[in-house]
Amino acid sequence: MKKLIILSAVLLTLSVSSCKKFLEVEPTGKVIPTTAEDFRGLMTSAYFNFPKHKSLLALRTDELTLDENSQDFQTVHDIYTWQDANPDGLTAPFPYVQFYKTIFYANQVIADIDNKVGVTAETSQIKAEAYIVRAYSHFELLNLYAKPYNKATAATDRGVPVSTTIDIEQKFPVSTIEAVYTQIFSDLAAGEQLLTVDKWDSGKNYRFGKTATQALYARIYEFRGEWSKALTAAQGVLQTNGELEDLNNAGSLLPNNYLSKENIMSMEDVMDSRSSNVSFISSHLLGIYNQANDLRFPKYFSKSGSNYVSIKGNSNASKITFRNGEMYLIAAEAALQTNNKDLALQRLLALKAKRLKPVYYQAEYTRISALSGADLMTEIISERERELAIEGHRWYDLRRYGQPQIKHTVGGKDYLLLKNDPRYTVKFPQEALANNPELK
Repeated sequence: MKKLIILSAVLLTLSVSSCKKFLEVEPTGKVIPTTAEDFRGLMTSAYFNFPKHKSLLALRTDELTLDENSQDFQTVHDIYTWQDANPDGLTAPFPYVQFYKTIFYANQVIADIDNKVGVTAETSQIKAEAYIVRAYSHFELLNLYAKPYNKATAATDRGVPVSTTIDIEQKFPVSTIEAVYTQIFSDLAAGEQLLTVDKWDSGKNYRFGKTATQALYARIYEFRGEWSKALTAAQGVLQTNGELEDLNNAGSLLPNNYLSKENIMSMEDVMDSRSSNVSFISSHLLGIYNQANDLRFPKYFSKSGSNYVSIKGNSNASKITFRNGEMYLIAAEAALQTNNKDLALQRLLALKAKRLKPVYYQAEYTRISALSGADLMTEIISERERELAIEGHRWYDLRRYGQPQIKHTVGGKDYLLLKNDPRYTVKFPQEALANNPELK
């Protein structure tokens, strides 16, 4: 890790950027940050460099199948078949250094902005974003490289290194899962106190504001099984803006479009060109939709020969981190977990009303309203899979919802990810092990 931090220090050459197009923010100069504009540029670099790991995670799920004729086949074959112990040398690595590079940018803002510029509404917002980006980066690292959260064992379960300073001599041991969450919540609290922007306008909505921070709280509490807190956070987001794209309307946008009325934050490339070019939509995912009556099906997928491909990703317009559809589903799940079936039904059916043809929705309304608690939970989880398909959620949901067995077939050979398989936790990549022996 020491090598990593030294590398990051070398890379601390501020990218002063502009946002002429949505998230097309390439470095245009190198300076030592001394002004609010400089520190905003540093945060733009943090956002721009946030890893594209969720496109690789999708290949480990039941959402996709491989195009064995793709030129990128060899770079993802071992990811798709969960051959993590001894991957082919051509296999694309999961990000590690890049996460800590993003964290490094955030650490530099937190450490220096007040002394270099002073405290203003503008600098407070920039510093707030740095705290929250640092929190979100550690949260994603946990969900990649640590076991799913278990309250009973989190205080001893192995997590990831926590980075909050830019001291190149500091050692970065692996913290426990609970210790990492303690830092995450500390950063979120610090960021909340400083936030001045509720929600950024389209084009700048790759940045954290108050609403996106509440959405992050909702997701974190959901992953931790803290249902009352998850419900409060999700409901708070929807009380601010509960709009959904009505797919019955001719002019409706994809719900994950950065211009969508339900957009909260669009930072992440959850499906990049490599993953898109090497994959098709799986028969499993295609089969969970009523293809004639679920309006998401033609919005999400298009025919490519005898297969289907995703329309949802691999474009600047489809970058997504948080949107209202997810908040409706968190609210539904959390409400049911806290024995509020009426609210759970209300949130679930409100979402479905905007996604299904009217006649089919009426039938679904009747069917779902009669479901028992356990069956209703199954329905909510299934709706997550349909609604959030190819948006970077499925691997995390598989980890949280029982870690089921999955079969992938390549070249006529079957590969199995067994139920509760240790490979539901991704191994630290070789670059991480080389930089920090404490990860071994």
